[in-house]
Amino acid sequence: MHGWIIYNGNLPGNKFLDFAEMLQAAAIRNKHEVNIYKNNDLLSVLDQSHLTLLYNNNLALPDYIIFTDKDIYLARQLELLGIPVFNSAESIAISDDKISTYQQLAANHLPIPRTIIAPKVFTSHRESSLNVDAVVEELKLPLIVKESFGSFGEQVYLIHTKEELVKKMDTLHGKAYIFQEFIHTSYGKDLRLQVVGDRVVAAMMRTSRDDFRANITSGGKMKLYQPTKAEEELAIAGTKAIGADFAGVDLLFGEDGPLICEINSNAHIRNIYDCTNINVADFIIDYIERTI
Repeated sequence: MHGWIIYNGNLPGNKFLDFAEMLQAAAIRNKHEVNIYKNNDLLSVLDQSHLTLLYNNNLALPDYIIFTDKDIYLARQLELLGIPVFNSAESIAISDDKISTYQQLAANHLPIPRTIIAPKVFTSHRESSLNVDAVVEELKLPLIVKESFGSFGEQVYLIHTKEELVKKMDTLHGKAYIFQEFIHTSYGKDLRLQVVGDRVVAAMMRTSRDDFRANITSGGKMKLYQPTKAEEELAIAGTKAIGADFAGVDLLFGEDGPLICEINSNAHIRNIYDCTNINVADFIIDYIERTI
């Protein structure tokens, strides 16, 4: 089999390439021929007669593509060319937009923190008619403000007062974001479950002593975790709800059971490998083989 792995060539650091190389190594172990491309190596070309792809290689189009980027237009172009793309452009788009993710999860009756979507505003008009008191009354303080687009926990804010909330809303003017119930029972701890197909293949707990977020990039620590059946079923159901083939699902410890915090269709797998010694890439390649 011949595959391509696509990652974003405009982002700094090596972790995006590292993810692609872990997938490539797993595919080679399965006797695949695999090429890695940056998204900006591939140009989508279209006119009234056809769609095509412009790239500096004479290789034929692949049997499959693992798309580790969020370049939705490129992913959709590849699908329109008839190539199986993992994950699909639609599932990546839903995962990348937290508002869309929560709407999809709620529509599937899956447990999430109580959430209010901030109404869309335009940057040229600064006056806000949002009833801040209604938000506070509904969700109580402290509460979470979370930008709809963001990664590694960097666009998530814990708000303690109404004044702090109004100030944060002003700084986010023109952006898409949500207000969300703060799950105090999960302060500084969460779970990352890695789902591939119908299975949870690896899991870890993340904890932080100094931050309400437990992301490793925010200084959190990780340890091997054996999820309960309920946690596994929820992570799998959440992955299916957004239409993903594989995903990293973050769960919070709610008072009455686990809640879905986020679903990452492009979850990097280096940390979970370092924590569990389980290489999720092998499961992804096996899944793609079975699916195709």
